[in-house]
Amino acid sequence: MAIADITVLGAGIFGLSIAWVAHQRGARVKVIEAQSIGAGSSGGLVGALAPHTPENWNSKKQFQFESLILAESFWQSVSKASGLDPGYARSGRIQIIQDERGLELANARAESAVSLWQGAAAWRVVSQAEFTDWAPLSATGLLIHDTLSALLHPRLAIQSLVHALRLGGAEIIEGDAEPEGIVIEATGEAGLRELSNAFGKQVGNGVKGQAAAFQFNAVGKPQLFLDGLHIIPHRNGTTAIGSTSERDYDNDQDTDHQLEDLIEKARRLCPALAESPVIDRWAGIRPRAKSRAPMLGHHPLREERLIANGGFKIGFGMAPKVAEVMVDLALEGRDTIPAEFKVEASL
Repeated sequence: MAIADITVLGAGIFGLSIAWVAHQRGARVKVIEAQSIGAGSSGGLVGALAPHTPENWNSKKQFQFESLILAESFWQSVSKASGLDPGYARSGRIQIIQDERGLELANARAESAVSLWQGAAAWRVVSQAEFTDWAPLSATGLLIHDTLSALLHPRLAIQSLVHALRLGGAEIIEGDAEPEGIVIEATGEAGLRELSNAFGKQVGNGVKGQAAAFQFNAVGKPQLFLDGLHIIPHRNGTTAIGSTSERDYDNDQDTDHQLEDLIEKARRLCPALAESPVIDRWAGIRPRAKSRAPMLGHHPLREERLIANGGFKIGFGMAPKVAEVMVDLALEGRDTIPAEFKVEASL
C-alpha cells in the first residue's frame, strides 16, 4: 500500500471524521486505533447533536452552529459512500417551559435566534398541543421547539465512517502500527491523561457516562431535553436516554444504580417510555479538556504532530467542523481554529 499522507491515531468520532475529510480532499489516509474502533465514548447510544442557546454569542457557539449546519451534507456523503445509514436526522428538539421566567427567556432566545442562526433554523415557542402524543406536560402549556437540533446513532455512525473509508482505500488498523506522513492524535481520554502527567497538572480528564436504549419506536419525533436528560428517538426504532456525568468511578465499563435511576427518571418524565423495555445499556469514558471545549492544534509534547481532543458531550455535533479545520491545518497549513479551542486554553 502507498505511504499515507496523513495518519490519524484514534478511531473515535474525531479521528474518523478527520480521516474522512482528508480522504475526500485526496489524501492517502491511515487510521491506527490502539484498542478497538469506537472504544471510548464514540461507541455509545445517545447521539444528540444539540446547539447552545442562541444568546451571549461567541466563537465557540458560532463554530458549533456551523458544524451542525455542515452535519447534514457530511453524513450524507458518508452514507452515500458506505451504503450504510449513520442514523442522522435533523428532526429538532423539544424542551418544556415551566414558568413565566422560562417563557421570557424562551421568547428572547426565539428573537435572537433569527439573526444568530441566520435563517437556517428556528427557536420557537409553541403550544403543547403540537406534540401531545410525545412531549410531557408543561406547566405553562408551552414548549420550546428548535429546528437546529439533530441526532445520529453513534455506533451506526462509526460503522458507516469506517466502511466508507475502507471502501475508499483508507487503511484502518486496530493495534500497533507505524504512523506515516502528517500525524494527528485523536486519542481521547488516554491522550488527555498523558498531557496531564507530562505537565504535572490537570489538562483534561475522563468523565464516565452511562446511557440506555428502550425498545420504543418514535422515529421522526423531535428529541426531548428534560431536566438535563436527553431522550433520543433513533431511526432504527429504538429510543436512547442519557447520560450520567461521573468524575469519580471505580469501573469505567460497568453500569450501576446511577443508570437505573436515570431509566426511572426517563419513564417518569416521558410517559411514552413507561412500559417500554430497556434493551441495551452502555457505560464509557468521555474526554473532557480543562477548557471543556475541543482541544485542537499543534501537539504540545510533539510539535511535529497535531492534536484533536476534548469536545466533552459535544463531540459528534462538533466533528464535521473539527475535521474541516484540522485538515485545513494538516494539508494546507491554514489555521482557522478559534482561540478558545487552541491547546493553550487547556494548559
